[in-house]
Amino acid sequence: MKLEDYFDFLSPDDIRLKGTRVGIETILDEYLNQSRSPEQIDRAYSSLTLEQVYATILYYLHNREAVSQYLERWQKYCQRSMEEYDRNPPPVVKRLLRYKAAQNL
Repeated sequence: MKLEDYFDFLSPDDIRLKGTRVGIETILDEYLNQSRSPEQIDRAYSSLTLEQVYATILYYLHNREAVSQYLERWQKYCQRSMEEYDRNPPPVVKRLLRYKAAQNL
């Protein structure tokens, strides 16, 4: 089995583990930023196998520059999404914020 066979390349900005809805950014964030071991990651995500976790880490190590760029784009997307949410929250959130403000008067 080739390493790429572990993944569904849905778009340049959406790489998921085959048979799951889990993106490689989820595993790599846990591994790179949260300093979790592959075994800890495996235990945290019941839809993954330890083999898939190791395959994702190995894919990153073999394609460090490209995957680092992928992760950068993902982080920028998340930041833009959070900023947009803060500027324009859903109607239910607006109502809850108004309710909370009224309670604090």
